[in-house]
Amino acid sequence: MRRANRRGEAREHLRLAFDMLHGFGASAFAERARRGLGTLGESVRQRETDAYEALSAQEAHIARLAAVGKTNVEIGAELFIGPRTVEWHLRKVFTKLDVDSRTRLGAVLGRL
Repeated sequence: MRRANRRGEAREHLRLAFDMLHGFGASAFAERARRGLGTLGESVRQRETDAYEALSAQEAHIARLAAVGKTNVEIGAELFIGPRTVEWHLRKVFTKLDVDSRTRLGAVLGRL
């Protein structure tokens, strides 16, 4: 459609394709549709990744434990790491998820 100078229709189809493909988790195809929209002059922000995708496995585990109310000492004892290491991981989790407290952490993880 783009080559046939039907840019408006091409935009509609590419926008729909981008939304659907991203929803399905087909990120490579969604990126291709996003680039196609870019050639038509429309800017599409890359979608934010799922919260669990942004976290490492260790960070996700610590975040889940903190969200249910465990202290740094309890989390450290369960995972055989020190409380300061737990604190360090939680700072990284808070930054990645853009939260500032354990209660908000529970809300963000609960939406997933």
